[in-house]
Amino acid sequence: MSYLERLECSKCGKVFNPDQVHSVCDRCGKPLLARYDTESIKLQKSREDFVCQEGSMWRYFEILPVKDKRNIVTLGEGWTPLTPAPRLGELLRVPKLFVKDEGIMPTGSFKARGLSAAISKAKELGIKRVALPSAGNAAGAISAYGARAGMEVYVFVPEDVPKVNIVESLVTGAEVHLVKGLITDAGRLVAEGESEKGWFNISTLREPYRIEGKKTMGFEVAEQMGWRLPDVIVYPTGGEQA
Repeated sequence: MSYLERLECSKCGKVFNPDQVHSVCDRCGKPLLARYDTESIKLQKSREDFVCQEGSMWRYFEILPVKDKRNIVTLGEGWTPLTPAPRLGELLRVPKLFVKDEGIMPTGSFKARGLSAAISKAKELGIKRVALPSAGNAAGAISAYGARAGMEVYVFVPEDVPKVNIVESLVTGAEVHLVKGLITDAGRLVAEGESEKGWFNISTLREPYRIEGKKTMGFEVAEQMGWRLPDVIVYPTGGEQA
């Protein structure tokens, strides 16, 4: 079972029911965060319990937001390898350097984690139509996972987005809109269409669950290193627009 308890505003602390559809806080407009019954998890789940669980990010089902496993929308994402990089480590004077290889994910990037979690929870909540602005990889991911879930998917991307991301979205059935401008302009169009078109906006930090999929990278690093965290983790965040 999932130990999801509530959604909580990241700024003002207002609590929301996770069994209902929510976007951002209706009081202050800030992102909502999933909160779990961590005390019960500690009592009922041990590190050793994860060993025999599936080789995907859903091995951590109990601390992910989907309550019914039948609603999980997966393409086999997660549990990517920690690859030793000794020569690069020598050059950087980091004797034990590892690279978390997210490039082997089903849609080619770590965005698969977030969209798997978000689409799975959207399915559980009965959402049938979703939309998202993207500068590339997220478009392909939401298109693939939306297709697996049987949802209508609308993606808004700048005109200069790599063609491969457009093609990837089209072949998996999404309706692709090319936007003259930046990803912020694409995001504005998605937000404007929420009431008129009736889609659920899955923009970064406009819904609570994409971040829940992404956090599994940290769980995997800890488990793959014998539950001893490295001294330093370098993680690119520049593509995560609010």
